[in-house]
Amino acid sequence: MHIFLSMNKRNWIWGVIAVAAVVRLITLGSYPLTDNTEARYAEVAREMVSTGNWVSPQLHGQKFWAKPPLSIWATALGLKVFGENEFAARFPHLVFSLLTILLVYTIARKQKGSESARMASLVLVTSCSFFIASSAVMTDAALLFGTTLSMVAFWRALGEGERFRRLWGYLFFIGLAIGLLAKGPVGLVLTFPPIGIWVIWKKQWRAFLLKLPWISGLLLTGALSLPWYFAAETRTPGFLEYFIIGEHWHRFLTPGWGGDLYGSAHSQPRGTICLMWIMAAFPWSLIAIGAWLKNVKKYRKSISYFRSGIDDWSAYLLLWTVFPMFLFSFAGNILWTYVLPGMPAFALIMADVRYMILPSFSKNKIRKGWRRHMAGPAAGLIVPVFFGLMIFIWSFIPYKGSQKYLISQYRELRPEKTNRLIYLQTRPYSAEFYLSGNALEVIDPGRVAAYLKDDIPDFYVVKQSRLCVLPATLKNRLLPLGLYDGYILLSEETNGKKAVRVLAEK
Repeated sequence: MHIFLSMNKRNWIWGVIAVAAVVRLITLGSYPLTDNTEARYAEVAREMVSTGNWVSPQLHGQKFWAKPPLSIWATALGLKVFGENEFAARFPHLVFSLLTILLVYTIARKQKGSESARMASLVLVTSCSFFIASSAVMTDAALLFGTTLSMVAFWRALGEGERFRRLWGYLFFIGLAIGLLAKGPVGLVLTFPPIGIWVIWKKQWRAFLLKLPWISGLLLTGALSLPWYFAAETRTPGFLEYFIIGEHWHRFLTPGWGGDLYGSAHSQPRGTICLMWIMAAFPWSLIAIGAWLKNVKKYRKSISYFRSGIDDWSAYLLLWTVFPMFLFSFAGNILWTYVLPGMPAFALIMADVRYMILPSFSKNKIRKGWRRHMAGPAAGLIVPVFFGLMIFIWSFIPYKGSQKYLISQYRELRPEKTNRLIYLQTRPYSAEFYLSGNALEVIDPGRVAAYLKDDIPDFYVVKQSRLCVLPATLKNRLLPLGLYDGYILLSEETNGKKAVRVLAEK
């Protein structure tokens, strides 16, 4: 059974999708790269471009083992084409997201028709997590494209005729390679278990074994991904041990894991991923939960439906949606982005007439009032308008979570380009990116004496909370210029000026 929509409702849905896409595109460069994630990956990409080393990602000139390089390659390509700016860093991730939407649209159209494809695209585009991650400088957009390609290609390979079956089969293995190069073995873990469970549940062993080119496909996956892993281990020995054991075992199963070289583990109570999913799938998660509660009287009927045999397509989508939450329910360190791989399937479920949470869209109820007809698209409009407004406001207030505003003030105030900017603690990643790697760092305040002795009047940055621990001799030599998001910008005292003591005494 296909979904029926009038022309007005079709145009409304396309309009909401267009609003979301335009809002995301025009805001790519309207707010700064934020610490730590966005600025960190952007800085790794900037160093990749500046050094010309596209094999071994670096941070501060040192090896960067946290993630494989696909998303970094994409960001670096954007910086190389468009320059060192926010739009350039984010645009490649928007491309990955658009390709994901295209995959969802095509499989929904193949299964349920063009109306279902529009609804599925609407749900995905306007889901909170997808809208945010679609242009963020992270590894998640690339991983999502890879896992979605594999899941879509697997289903298409099983259902296509001989002419296209082999093509979709190879696309399945290309998706695996993309996942391996985007985030590592977790791409395989997010793909094979839900497929395997579905094969066992639906007794599809014959199709699973015969309809995909397993030997040549696995060789293709290996040929596309393994050379980089081999090169990374050869150039920087120890990479595989840290990345496979540390990032894929301790990170998820060791609460508060302290071995992270590039950040900190995000320890959360077991099962928190389900709450994260509600926020990630907003507003559609609330609509789906509300619809389930409304139909709670049909609970027994639903159980009977599962026992009697849920159809193959619905079972596939259900496993695809739920498995990321199931997997990371056992993890001690999680992020909200971990639910993203299941979002395309959730969008397809929301568009499936069997799980349709907007029954007024079905043909037999199409004349029951425009308000009910508009409920779905109107709910979808909440996300792009809300986040577009937030991004707009964010663009006109002092930058939070980024050093961009402080850096711009430093550039305006320095007499010459030789005047250095020195952080009296660990420098944020955004400072490195916006200063093209020229932000200096001095962990021990006692070592500042060497900079104070030369003839160059330098600028310094210290966290407001750490100002009290600076030696009095150092405070007396520095003139506070301003406070920016918890960081104080100071300059060396020159021309006999006395340092402003009011801020220093706080």
